[in-house]
Amino acid sequence: MNNSFTVQKLTKENYGHWCIRMKALLGSQEAWEIVDKGYDEPENEGALNQAQKNNLRKARKQDQQALSIIHMGLDEAMFEKVASASKAKEAWEILQNNFKGVDKVKKVRLQTLRGEFEALQMKETESVLDYFTRVSSVVNQMKNYGEKIEDARVNEKILRSLNTKLQLVGISNEESNDTETMTTDQLMGSLQAY
Repeated sequence: MNNSFTVQKLTKENYGHWCIRMKALLGSQEAWEIVDKGYDEPENEGALNQAQKNNLRKARKQDQQALSIIHMGLDEAMFEKVASASKAKEAWEILQNNFKGVDKVKKVRLQTLRGEFEALQMKETESVLDYFTRVSSVVNQMKNYGEKIEDARVNEKILRSLNTKLQLVGISNEESNDTETMTTDQLMGSLQAY
């Protein structure tokens, strides 16, 4: 395991981003699968053959490495929540249950984000890149809360909400390209020329 990385500390406000970063970090250390799926402790370790004992030892080591990485991402208060967890999967689930919150909270937040998405309008003084960044931020937050949002929907929203200087460009772009199959990044590239 490579210990030359820094781990962002989990806060009440950054759980979604923290989760994404931790999954990537754990994946890079070949430890995400053990967090996601866990492993079973045998009832009678003595009955295992040598290959099974080796696999169990490897799973235990991966699990403890993953648990250590999770611990690195927690301050003292957050650590207290998972201190009793002896396995990485258990610690991850405690944090998930603690932060994901009740479905009602998620639904309310998603409704708020949907409203923000619909209300987005490019400002007259805003650059295309800045506007795309704002749109992407809201879309990514919606996805973090489970919204399945297609590029075509995002593209249509962007084209409908361009500032007056770019609306004609957006209309001609819509007519010359199929916004149903174009990715949002491709749309941004074609608009950034203006």
